[in-house]
Amino acid sequence: MIRQAAIKRKTNETDIELEFSIDGEGHSELETGVPFLTHMLDLFTKHGQFNLKVNANGDIEVDGHHTTEDIGICIGQALREALGDKKGIKRYGNAFVPMDEALAQVVIDLSNRPHFELKGEFPSSQVGTFDVELVHEFLWKVALEARMNLHVIVHYGHNTHHMIEAVFKALGRALDEATMIDPRIKGVPSTKGML
Repeated sequence: MIRQAAIKRKTNETDIELEFSIDGEGHSELETGVPFLTHMLDLFTKHGQFNLKVNANGDIEVDGHHTTEDIGICIGQALREALGDKKGIKRYGNAFVPMDEALAQVVIDLSNRPHFELKGEFPSSQVGTFDVELVHEFLWKVALEARMNLHVIVHYGHNTHHMIEAVFKALGRALDEATMIDPRIKGVPSTKGML
C-alpha cells in the first residue's frame, strides 16, 4: 500500500504543487518563498520520516500569510488523501519535544473530526521576517483539511524560534505515530466502524 498524494492549488494569491508521502525517509524538497516556513517544514518532514516536496509561488511581496496558509491547506489535503480509508492505523499520536529551554507537546487524533487548540504564548511577534501568528494559521489549516483533532501545547520557553521549532518537530513525531500501521488493528480503530 502506497500512502502518498499530490495536490495542486492555484488561486489569485498562490500557485502550489505539493507531493506528500507518509511512509518516507525524511526527505524534503522545499521551495516556499518563506524561509522560516521552509526551515520548519524541513524539520517536520525529517522528524516524521515523511517525504515532502513543495513548489510554491505566492504573493510574498505582500507578506507570507497566503503562502503559509495555502501550504497548510495542501499538506492537510495530501495527508487526508494519503491516509485513504485509515484501516490499521494507530489513529492517536503524542510527542513531547524539547529544544534547548523550550518544551512543546503535540497530540493528534486522526478522527475525521477537525479541531485545533494551541495553548502557550510566544514572546515575539516575529522571527526574522516571519509573522509568528502564521503558526496558528498554518496548523489550523492542516488540521481542518486533514480532518484531524490537533492539540498543540507550548509548555514553556523564552526563545520564539526554539518554541516554534519544538512544535514542528513534535508535529512530525506525533503524526508519524498516529499514521503508523499496527498489525493488531483490524479495520479502523473506532467502535463506530469508520473514521
